[in-house]
Amino acid sequence: MSRERLLFLQIHPKDNVLVALQDLATGTKLNFNGKSITLLQSVAAKHKFTIDAITKDQEVYMYGVLVGKVNYDLKAGELIDVDNLRHAADDFKLSSRKLSWDRPDVSSWLEKTFNGFHRSNGAVGTANYWLVIPLVFCENRNVATLKSALEEKLGYAVISKDYTEDVDKLIQKYKSGAAVEELLGLDLSSIKVENKQNRIFKNVDGIKFLNHEMGCGGTRLDSDALCGLLAGYITHPNVAGATVLSLGCQHAQASILKSEIAKRDPNFDKPLYIFEQQVEGTEQELMQKAIKSTFAGMAIANQQKRQAAPLNKLCIGLECGGSDGFSGISANPALGYLSDMLVALGGSVILAEFPELCGVEQELSDRCIDESTAEKFMHLMKVYNAKAEADGSGFYMNPSPGNIRDGLITDAIKSAGAAKKGGTSPVVAVVDYPELANGPGLNLLCTPGNDVESTTAEVGAGANIVLFTTGLGTPTGNPIAPVIKISTNTKIYNKMSDIIDINCGTIIDGEETIEEAAHRILEYVIQVASGESIVKAVQLGQDDFIPWRRGVSL
Repeated sequence: MSRERLLFLQIHPKDNVLVALQDLATGTKLNFNGKSITLLQSVAAKHKFTIDAITKDQEVYMYGVLVGKVNYDLKAGELIDVDNLRHAADDFKLSSRKLSWDRPDVSSWLEKTFNGFHRSNGAVGTANYWLVIPLVFCENRNVATLKSALEEKLGYAVISKDYTEDVDKLIQKYKSGAAVEELLGLDLSSIKVENKQNRIFKNVDGIKFLNHEMGCGGTRLDSDALCGLLAGYITHPNVAGATVLSLGCQHAQASILKSEIAKRDPNFDKPLYIFEQQVEGTEQELMQKAIKSTFAGMAIANQQKRQAAPLNKLCIGLECGGSDGFSGISANPALGYLSDMLVALGGSVILAEFPELCGVEQELSDRCIDESTAEKFMHLMKVYNAKAEADGSGFYMNPSPGNIRDGLITDAIKSAGAAKKGGTSPVVAVVDYPELANGPGLNLLCTPGNDVESTTAEVGAGANIVLFTTGLGTPTGNPIAPVIKISTNTKIYNKMSDIIDINCGTIIDGEETIEEAAHRILEYVIQVASGESIVKAVQLGQDDFIPWRRGVSL
């Protein structure tokens, strides 16, 4: 239902700043709760301004939590910016459980299903992929060789835009003596689009070739974590089987990988082929065995077909990247409502990015199902932040220049908005990377705030779909799980429509409520989970995969 678009918003009754929902000029007079506020500077949409005068070192609240302190006296109607506000967040401690939550009415969703790939362990995939994985960076070249041999022949080459004709035009003009200005002004609008897909295995969604720079030469902690992450991908419900290439002498041993697989799926029965180059001998022998086994494994995978599954078989990963000042009031709360819906239906939700939970630790720890779970969450947050500070970069340095430019002045402001993705349900588990976090309910997974590292980790932890909000635009995807990109504002949705799937700027524009947006997103999730809609990241072949080194990454 359409409603009037507002000029500004107080997010929480405790807040002492307001958020501009539209660009507001200097001298604009606003009425807030019977009080007249005159803006002393222009305030761009997404940014904040004071309601009353604030004295030096006084606290600033947004979302009902402490998000900073002012560096000098501010008047009413003054813009909040990086010069006058510094990061501050409340301390946190073990407190009483607060497990009541705003359970949504999901009666109309109880009978809805999606068509997925049922695995023998009871999990259901939203896709059916074959994986080719190196256990160590030494095998990246061999993985690339397999890709060049298999991908196009099997019909999985990505739809591509061919820019070679554009380069030909530039070469011709340059050879004819064209000036630099003429080259810059040349019309390159004609782009040939070619669809190379003609799949041999109709029920296999793709063959994905991962690569990374780990497995040896680093710490044993990192190589063991890599094996855990790769085991998470191999046992993932979206994966039918895998080919693994190992050199043989590296830290990330095949035996460790097999042990990690058994931890996640004791009765693992997918096709899995592991080849060690130092055992096989020549590259030709290695490649021929890998090609034959991969082809045979994909033939087995092709026997699987989509079947109806209840929505409680969905495990949604929640992610944000390129966040802006609207993230916490449009797209993220919409995902929060959807998260509560899925939890009410018996499904699983993963909230990660621990550096972006700074300032809301008390709320989340109070929502943990028991004291031991709360203590684990607080411990992970404290250890992570202490490690960051020891290396010269605490959580307070998390916001990027783009975040700051679009209204996220401090990490606490960013975090308070980011946490809205997790809704209001109790936290049933706190999980450290790279373990599984796919139990029914809301799971907290310790990951960095780095978009790709966190998305990689969420999928390894069991997410069979990722919902990714963005205010500035990002192309992030994943090799095996659909990443649905959701914009926080209409401007970026229209500007970057090639990488964004859904617009939640409709909430800011007054066109729908948070609840209505959540329902619309969940309907699209069902289509994607059933293979009926292909997300932009998959269409573009955006197969981002970066394992987390357990050093500092914000």
